[in-house]
Amino acid sequence: MRSIPIEAVREAAAHMYEAAVRTPLVRLDLPFGNNEGPDIYLKLESLQPIGSFKLRGAWNAIRRLPPEVLKDGVWTVSAGNAAQGVAFAARRAGVPCSVMVMDTAPQTKINAIDQLGASIVRVTYDEAWRTVESHGSDRMRGHFIHPFDDDDFIAGNATCALEILEDLPAVDTVVTAIGGGGLLSGIGSVMRQMKPGVRIIAAEPETAAPLEAALRRDAPGYFDGWTASFVDGAGGKSVLPTMWPLLRDVVDASIVVSLADVAAAMRHAADRVHVVAEGAAGCAIAAAMSGRAGRGTVVAVVSGGNIDLSRFAELMAAVPASH
Repeated sequence: MRSIPIEAVREAAAHMYEAAVRTPLVRLDLPFGNNEGPDIYLKLESLQPIGSFKLRGAWNAIRRLPPEVLKDGVWTVSAGNAAQGVAFAARRAGVPCSVMVMDTAPQTKINAIDQLGASIVRVTYDEAWRTVESHGSDRMRGHFIHPFDDDDFIAGNATCALEILEDLPAVDTVVTAIGGGGLLSGIGSVMRQMKPGVRIIAAEPETAAPLEAALRRDAPGYFDGWTASFVDGAGGKSVLPTMWPLLRDVVDASIVVSLADVAAAMRHAADRVHVVAEGAAGCAIAAAMSGRAGRGTVVAVVSGGNIDLSRFAELMAAVPASH
């Protein structure tokens, strides 16, 4: 049995704003003519100092480490957002940081990591995912901060859920994309302990949906036919066996969305509330807008906004005008 106790989340929250910020909820109107859909709110984690929720988990994980562990620095493996979170938190803590970055990471995230002073080691996606699975690499030195499979990291992420409950007590459903599951399991753990009637919904792109497959067969595993896409912050190759107990216990369903629907959701958020959402965040918005997350009050977590603006412009220009 694995769990994230609410006491750990509250302890994390007591120190969270030493590095992260409290992010707002904004209402997202549905497209004209769709008056029967859910009442959607966006939780804007894209407004964190690094443009992503990962700062919450990274700060909590690093601040809890003793000085003797931190003396050789820290490192992580990431598509970009966890790398920025760990680099930012390490700089705040005054310790060196290095990052193993997968080759699917967009240049805007690489540039941000570099500006935060972290050393960058570029690797293939496959090597990065093997590192995620094995929790280590001979190529790196210092203390490894896992980008999601770490209870302190998850407890930090989960502080997002406390804010949602404080600002929108009437919430019926929370939708968030899943990469490794550190945000989804954190939010789900809080809701199960504080408001168990809230539905927890994962959002995954059609090109990489291992959680939907795991929920269907009631066992973790790999996603056949995994394909890289602009949704670089979600859709891993597998659900880690160590994460499965947490996810199985808190997630009600996973909604798989097309890349076209993700881009359309990103366009809608940009048009209506002037929010730049990266692909993973677009997955959550698309799943909420689809109606498959249910009626009532639905919060879609905009997990990050770190996307190359030129790529964002290309994607938005390709969305049909009817959206």
